[in-house]
Amino acid sequence: GENKKIDFNQIPLEDQNVLSLFRNADTTGIFQFESDGMRNFLRNLKPNSFEDIFAAIALFRPGPAINIDSYIRRKNKEEEITYLDPSLEPILKSTKGIIIYQEQIMQIASVYAGYTLGQADILRRAMSKKKLDVLKNEESRFIKQSVERGHSRETEKEIFDLILNFANFGFNRSHSVAYALIAYKMAYLKYYYPKYFYSNLLSSVIGGWAKTKQYLNEAKSIGI
Repeated sequence: GENKKIDFNQIPLEDQNVLSLFRNADTTGIFQFESDGMRNFLRNLKPNSFEDIFAAIALFRPGPAINIDSYIRRKNKEEEITYLDPSLEPILKSTKGIIIYQEQIMQIASVYAGYTLGQADILRRAMSKKKLDVLKNEESRFIKQSVERGHSRETEKEIFDLILNFANFGFNRSHSVAYALIAYKMAYLKYYYPKYFYSNLLSSVIGGWAKTKQYLNEAKSIGI
């Protein structure tokens, strides 16, 4: 009977106790973070900020996963963070020079190739629907507009190829943040109010013996 009302809008998003659950892959019962693959990724990533949590959600998908090792090395300062063009630095700095989100593609099109927001949205839609014919069309526009802005042909071809490569799996930054918020709130409860966390978790798997057993064992292991 703790009878506490938790205002989730007030909880600190950089609470290192909560983030330690992600760092230690202690994420049983946490939305989006329960799979073995994700846990292995967390152990290597060692997230120490909320930004790392939502980057993890976007990276851990077929496609961006090819960048996981590079992202981890850059995060651990074992690999230099580089940008194909200096103008991309403000857009990609928070993700260590790696494109992770659809929004970054739209910003690159705008900053690098002078796209209007409307044009950038056409590009985004073509990507999310994987319309390769539209994307091929966009390539000529992208290169033409980049040339007009004085960029070198080689770099813009590389940048557009990055975009095309990304087109197969782009994830929305806002989706990642929304998912990460749910996961973080669950981790907050798990850390500070474990009894409530486990009782809710067990209610959610009634009838599923394997999960029930797993959750009970874990609750016991922390002395509940």
